[in-house]
Amino acid sequence: MLTPLEECLTTNYKDGMIAFLKAHPECWDEAIELAVTNKQPYSWRAAWLLWSCLTKNDTRIHPHIDDLIQAMEGKKDGHQREILKILLVMELNEEQESKLLDFCIQGWKQTQKTPSIRYTAFRFMHQMAKKYPELSQEIKLYNQKHYIESLSPGVRKSICKMIDNL
Repeated sequence: MLTPLEECLTTNYKDGMIAFLKAHPECWDEAIELAVTNKQPYSWRAAWLLWSCLTKNDTRIHPHIDDLIQAMEGKKDGHQREILKILLVMELNEEQESKLLDFCIQGWKQTQKTPSIRYTAFRFMHQMAKKYPELSQEIKLYNQKHYIESLSPGVRKSICKMIDNL
């Protein structure tokens, strides 16, 4: 039997899902729990819905940051991307930043991954290089041809702009 949130995630379009979660704040924890599991098709959609409903540095996410970081391992690219988008707008402690930066660097290096997860991973890498300028030179090394040639022209241009802004 599906929960009301699971039913919503499979029968509504974006506006309906957002309206449901806003009308049922008691489902927020269930959405987080779904986002960190691999109960498809609900998990990816729950992560996407959370990102669509949260605010910058949302206090409802803070207790779950470590779980979200840990949950990214082994997920499909789209699911990883949605979790990463949540984490991009959160204030992380140094240990969390370090774990997520390692994850993002490894994801960026995997050129067979979809461009959307690689782009989102690079956004976090860029964010960390802005915060910690000593990382800038290392991050700039990831602009080598073999890392960017598999990207679309638009993504490649965005990555190059980020690197130029370091």
